[in-house]
Amino acid sequence: MDKVIASPADAIADIEDGSLLAVGGFGLCGVPFDLIEALHEKNTGNLTVVTNNCGVDGDGLGILLPDHKITKVIASYVGENKEFARQYLSGELELELTPQGTIAERLRAGGVGIPGFYTITGAGTAVADGGIPTRYNAAGEVIKTSGPKPTREFNGTEYVLEEAIVSDFALVHAYKADRHGNIVFNKAARNFNTPVAMSGKITIVEAEQIVEPGELDPDAIHLPGIHVHRVVQSSSRKVIENLTTRPKPATTGTGA
Repeated sequence: MDKVIASPADAIADIEDGSLLAVGGFGLCGVPFDLIEALHEKNTGNLTVVTNNCGVDGDGLGILLPDHKITKVIASYVGENKEFARQYLSGELELELTPQGTIAERLRAGGVGIPGFYTITGAGTAVADGGIPTRYNAAGEVIKTSGPKPTREFNGTEYVLEEAIVSDFALVHAYKADRHGNIVFNKAARNFNTPVAMSGKITIVEAEQIVEPGELDPDAIHLPGIHVHRVVQSSSRKVIENLTTRPKPATTGTGA
């Protein structure tokens, strides 16, 4: 089955207002920039987004925030996006903070049909007990908090029950894909893209290279095509999240 779609706009055309999206990437590494841009141009709103973090100001998922296209975020990190933090603290969006490993496993579990799982992460803390602010009002007052989660003891240790996440659509960036949707990621860009892809009822992959079936080494495939529904050519745009430089060391020579 050829899963290649003509353009990012065509690939995301049926994402409607109010959809639950899972989006790959970590900071600006492995982010499906073209699919997010197409979503921004389509003007889709009232979105719930599951992601490690919400990009940075003006890039990645950050381009959806100024127009208030995102109403709820399930994520593990806020820090690199000032607009994201501002909207959360001013009551303009809801935030469900989730430990990083837990959110990855919630996505993976959704993809393999596991409705929930027990983890030690967060047991004995507000993650399990509830009370984490999820929404403020315009005056900066907490108006909604997380609720308590079921816990259970195994071999004398307390664990907390976390529910799986099944997203309506998953947006993913890949290094290579074949026309059947088999995927290869490049180094750290693999990050959250694998569990994100597994979670989607419909998974859309933008790939830097699209090859014919049989061209990928079966042992090199990170994600089999069974999880992928659409593939689109990526512009391969690369963005540096934090550019850090240092003075070039002075060169010394002894001469002849």
